[in-house]
This record gives sequence, C-alpha cells and structure tokens, in this order.
Amino acid sequence: MNKCFSLTFLLLSFLFLATLPAQAQIITPDTIIHQDNNASLLPRKKPVWFDSLSYRFIGDGNFTRGNINRSLVVLRTELTVSGPVITLTTNPRFTYGKQNNVLAERDTYADLFLDVLKENRIYGFGMATLETSNLRGIDLRKLVGVGIGLRLYQTPQNTLSLTNAIIHEATNFRERPTLTTQRNSTRLKGSHSFLQDKVRFTHITFVQPALNDFSNVRWNTILSLELPLSKWVTIRSSYENNYESIVEAGRKRHDSRVTFGLAFGNRP
Repeated sequence: MNKCFSLTFLLLSFLFLATLPAQAQIITPDTIIHQDNNASLLPRKKPVWFDSLSYRFIGDGNFTRGNINRSLVVLRTELTVSGPVITLTTNPRFTYGKQNNVLAERDTYADLFLDVLKENRIYGFGMATLETSNLRGIDLRKLVGVGIGLRLYQTPQNTLSLTNAIIHEATNFRERPTLTTQRNSTRLKGSHSFLQDKVRFTHITFVQPALNDFSNVRWNTILSLELPLSKWVTIRSSYENNYESIVEAGRKRHDSRVTFGLAFGNRP
C-alpha cells in the first residue's frame, strides 16, 4: 500500500513539473490582441524632409550727382531650406538703375538649386534660372541643368566648393535671333571669416563656355566684404563683374559695378 502511494505521488509530481514549461510558453489570443493594441497606439515617425531655414534680405546701391547723375538699387534675397537629404536654395534679385534720368538697368533674376546629400563631400544637384535684362537687351533667358559638387575645404571659418554642370540655355534677345545652346558651367564659391567673425569675405565665380563653340562664353564674379553689426544686421560692399561674348548690337560685352548696402537675416 505504501509502495503504491509512493509511486502515485512520484508520478503526479513528475506530471506537474513537466507541465510547467508548457504553461509558461502558452500565449493566449487575448495576450496577442493586447500586444497588437499597444503597438498600434505607438506614434509612427514621419519622414523629415526639411529641418532648418536660413534667410537674408539685402539692399545694395550707389548714387552719384554732378556731371553724371547715376542711381542704382539692387535688391536680393538669399533663402535656404535644408533637410537630411535635400537642400533647396534660391537667390532672386532685382536691379534698377538710371543714368542722367535715362533707364539703364531694370533686370530680374530668379534661380532654384536642388542639392542632394549636400553634407557629403561629393553631392549632386539640379538648377534652373530665369532672367530678364534691359541693360543687355534680353527679353527672357531660361536655363536648366544638372551636375555634381565637390567640397574642397570646410572649417567653421572657411568654406570652399567647386561645382560643374551641363546646362541648356535659351536666350530671347530683343533684336537678334534667339540663341539656344548647351554650356558647361563651372562654379567656384567660398566664404571666409576673420578676426573672430568681425570681418567676412565671400566670393562666387561662374564660367560658362558653350559646348559647340568655346568662343561663346559667359562669366560672372561677385566679391563681397561684410562687417557684422549684430547677429541679424550686416553692412556690406560688393563688386560684380560680368562678361558675355554674344550681345545685342550697340551693347558692350563687359560690365562691372561697385555697391554698398545692408543685409538683414539669420543667415551668416
């Protein structure tokens, strides 16, 4: 009798212990539903396209009175919207000038640059511009292209980049036939700060020869010297040099000007 009782007790104990792991691994449908409900309550992360905005509004000009009465105003905006992958930049500009009360400049310019992975040392970009110029007798110039950029040098005080693009250009002159061509566009751009950011120097140069005729070339250089008065306000002076080999009859190929003005914004 005692032996039977002992065998029965051992058998029941073995069965009880054997069922413990199985019970620990059992997941009921209610548990699964509860976990799914908790997962559905977690907020889903939305992709971030843009996370920063920088801007500047610039007013430049020069005025002379005497034997030659000259007035010139240049208004421009520098706007950049940046994200982890894409950076959008635009620099619209309007120029208005008179000499001896005769209209000289009434020029507009608008551009859009789309950079992809610009934080990398090598990045890609697309660009498009629209331009009109009373000074050069251009009713409308359209330009679109794609290219690659290379960061040559970058520190907190200095940046230098080089880009190269293939662009398609169509220029509607007032008198001469419309010019349509493809160009190679090389740009060198840099910014430098000195004396603990009390003095800034920026420069940008474009050289754009036509692919089918290297004598058909355009270039543009802008040099700017800036003295920050505060985080938001900067006084500045700029020198601009332009050259176009194909111009309207009676127009000069080369133009240059010096302007002085102010800049307002959060962009350094």
